[in-house]
Amino acid sequence: MVLDKIKQENDIRLLNREELPILADEIREFLIQKISVSGGHLASNLGVVELTMALHLAFELPKDKIVWDVGHQSYTHKILTGRKAGFDELRKYGGMSGFPKRKESDCDCFDTGHSSTSISAGLGYALARQIKGENYKVVSVIGDGALTGGMAYEALNNASRIRSNFIIVLNDNNMSISENVGGLSKYLNYLRTTESYQEIKTGVANSLSKIPVYGDRIVERIRKTKSGIKQLLVSGMLFENMGIMYLGPVDGHNTLAMVKVLKEAAKYQGPVLVHVITKKGNGYLPAERHPARFHGTEPFVIETGLPVKKRTKANYTDVFSTIMRKLGDRNERVAAVTAAMADGTGLKRFGNMFPERFFDVGIAEEHAVTFAAGLAAAGLKPVVAVYSSFLQRAYDQILHDVCIQNLPVIFAIDRAGLVGSDGETHQGIFDLSYLSCIPNMTIMAPKNKWELSDMMKFAVDFPSPIAIRYPRGEAYDGLKEFRAPVIYGKSEVLYEESQIALIALGSMVKTAETVRERLKEQGYRVTLVNARFAKPLDQELLKRLSQTHKLLVTLEENVKIGGFGEHVTEFFNSRQTKIPIINIAISDDYVEHGNVDILRKELKIDADSILEQIVETYV
Repeated sequence: MVLDKIKQENDIRLLNREELPILADEIREFLIQKISVSGGHLASNLGVVELTMALHLAFELPKDKIVWDVGHQSYTHKILTGRKAGFDELRKYGGMSGFPKRKESDCDCFDTGHSSTSISAGLGYALARQIKGENYKVVSVIGDGALTGGMAYEALNNASRIRSNFIIVLNDNNMSISENVGGLSKYLNYLRTTESYQEIKTGVANSLSKIPVYGDRIVERIRKTKSGIKQLLVSGMLFENMGIMYLGPVDGHNTLAMVKVLKEAAKYQGPVLVHVITKKGNGYLPAERHPARFHGTEPFVIETGLPVKKRTKANYTDVFSTIMRKLGDRNERVAAVTAAMADGTGLKRFGNMFPERFFDVGIAEEHAVTFAAGLAAAGLKPVVAVYSSFLQRAYDQILHDVCIQNLPVIFAIDRAGLVGSDGETHQGIFDLSYLSCIPNMTIMAPKNKWELSDMMKFAVDFPSPIAIRYPRGEAYDGLKEFRAPVIYGKSEVLYEESQIALIALGSMVKTAETVRERLKEQGYRVTLVNARFAKPLDQELLKRLSQTHKLLVTLEENVKIGGFGEHVTEFFNSRQTKIPIINIAISDDYVEHGNVDILRKELKIDADSILEQIVETYV
């Protein structure tokens, strides 16, 4: 196998031309085989096999720097840098990350996980190189979906001023996670269908040069004009207008053609954008047909593309999807906003039923939130459905544009808490902390799927900003006999005794239920409270519990600093109430990738660890 010849970085440069297409096929087969077992990002990686090979042929790693936007498409890069063996433990606890990691390889020059960052980071490298007088190439790879993010344009605006070589590779597959939307997508579609600019430019220049005496002067004069030949041939050249040299489009599945263009780009003294056309999921028919489903996939059967493990229960995203469809039917003021995550957040059904009230704004969380604020100011009830780790990107907009104006925007925060295999950049463990310090913000978390429905109905009638956080994975359907009406700022007491009070928020109610049963087996009398609200606190209940119990235990799937438990502790400290309190939460650190059950045990927020802490403290 040609793939066996790749032991470390730059080995690909030792291959002959005839071996390159064989290598591409073997890489695809390897990725399909491995990801069918481990799960991971398949479609995006299949789409960039030849592009990655071309980058490794045109540049020398780790001397030259390749910055991957988001980074979930870096699997071929990992193979070509000698990490093929790591795929057996891909995204497992202690194993290889599914994203670039500087600590994993010198060939990973920048950690990524969120979108639209690569141009900024690459520009930083390019200018640092210039200041330090060093000599290496910098390449930022960014997808057309990521180019919908405003940060990318801030970086492009600055990149236009650099006077040394800086290469931006635009990987254009007409997809982010869901299909791309908006004006940029239409613009790139136009460029895809435009006859090759380089061929036209050469033809026109050659023809003009044949004019006796004046031909060469005409060509030179046109070159010096502000618009240039490109402006005569292709209207609205966005990148050239920004001062960035544009090359392409080029076939992203033709390795040698891309190598040629990349080497030409490397000669240019200034910023240059290479526009590459690829197909997401290329080489595996199920992924080509369903690229969104194979963006991040669970283990699957290769022959059919179907999941190995069939879901028997709905997950929280499914529940939210059903609720939104019903709310949209009942209330014509309900609107939905997503940032390129219609499938991931469960809004696809809402969009199909109410297209005039459904808005996919692309990978632009900041815009999504302020846009929703505008909808709310005009009298609608917008629901911004977003993953917890992605909502962080719109913090200023939440604070300034929603909460200062006290606008009734609903934040449906999916993937709150530990998400597992995607690691540090995707764990949703900070939202309670970064939202709870904002005035006018209300924060809720449901104990089970029934309560998510009740909270969404409550939120639609709520007159101020409100956030509902719920975890990734199967929706808990236990404790359904407890369904007290949702009342602002009030917790739900599930079982009340004395001695020890467990005050659990959201997903931790299920864990607390297990802890309570095991404490009862040891003879303890235990109260279990479903907190419901992280903000405001149910102060009346907290006062009562402190008078009737000897130990309070708060439980949350969020970092401890600034979280629910700290606010409860501060409530008592500010009133000089002395009561032993244990805050069960995540320590002040980033949580790496791995199975969620393993992570909970490592973080000591599983039932066994919590039980041990309580017994030690109570004794």
